[in-house]
Amino acid sequence: MSQVTSDTGPALDVDALGRWLDTRDLPGAGLPVQARLLSGGRQNEIFEVSRGDFRAALRKPPAAAPAERDAGILREWRIIEALTGTDVPVADGIAACADPSVIGRPFYLMDVVDGWSVMNTPGWWAPPFDTDLEARGGLAYELIDGIVKMGALDWRARGLGDLGRPDGYHDRQVARWTRFYERIRAREIPGLDEATRWLSCHRPLDFVPGVMHGDYQFPNVMFRHGAPARLAAILDWEMGTVGDPKLDVAWALHSWPEDPTGPSDNEYLVGMPPRSKLLAFYAERSGRQVDDFDYYLVLAKWKLAIVLEQGYQRANGDPKLEDFGGYVVRYMKEAAETAASSDYPAVS
Repeated sequence: MSQVTSDTGPALDVDALGRWLDTRDLPGAGLPVQARLLSGGRQNEIFEVSRGDFRAALRKPPAAAPAERDAGILREWRIIEALTGTDVPVADGIAACADPSVIGRPFYLMDVVDGWSVMNTPGWWAPPFDTDLEARGGLAYELIDGIVKMGALDWRARGLGDLGRPDGYHDRQVARWTRFYERIRAREIPGLDEATRWLSCHRPLDFVPGVMHGDYQFPNVMFRHGAPARLAAILDWEMGTVGDPKLDVAWALHSWPEDPTGPSDNEYLVGMPPRSKLLAFYAERSGRQVDDFDYYLVLAKWKLAIVLEQGYQRANGDPKLEDFGGYVVRYMKEAAETAASSDYPAVS
């Protein structure tokens, strides 16, 4: 058995993968498969695989990942396959394998994207965005335009009619995530009760279901090389669903300063447009109102704090997960403060 390994342990049986590829109508049949690890984490491993002129990115759960990640990776594939060929920028889907006996876990293949990510770029921004602040601002508008494109997609026509449960989406949010938090609860988080009460009696002004990413932010997208800014692909669809795209807007902008040129704890946002301009851009491009953005902002901060709390409770000495603890306190405090200062009306 030929394997690709790395210092961190992920391995790929390229011989078994080659035999499976030979059953597909793909270039390079019969040639040896070469692979290199692009990234490896707790949720997924990504390899670049090639043989002859054929190149693809292979995404699969790690060997030690919980069994439910198998269903998760196939759910990701379903979304990517549905979005391939649409206006939503994704790494186009190539093929998927649900049989874990082939290489140990289910996996899928997607195009290798010609672009760059902040996760693999020292200082976040690739040239010319690292020095050209005017060009850098275009990255923010492209980020938000990705949400516009997701929200405009006819998700029923793309076969995603049963992906989520849009009916009653906002009625379920507080109860669902409160139950989630109670299962992992190990400490008191200041502001949790106040933000939860506020969310329990507030709802958006309107709700137009659409495809949403669920963890939409700069680290989960890629951009084309060079200026002007062009979104190349939206990545990491494990939280994707049919829900409320405006929650993606709040997720992306929840810590975005109104004055990115002033003092900020996020130096990478220097040169970016103010949050109000990005909201106005979203409203104009999407045709959706943002007068109820306070609701989405509280929901995003509250939900993010709960999601990060799970990671913090599982830290077990992992420095990165230990850091989540401080962000949990910060985001929940901000959720409560936004709720207390908002004049957004409660449900009558």
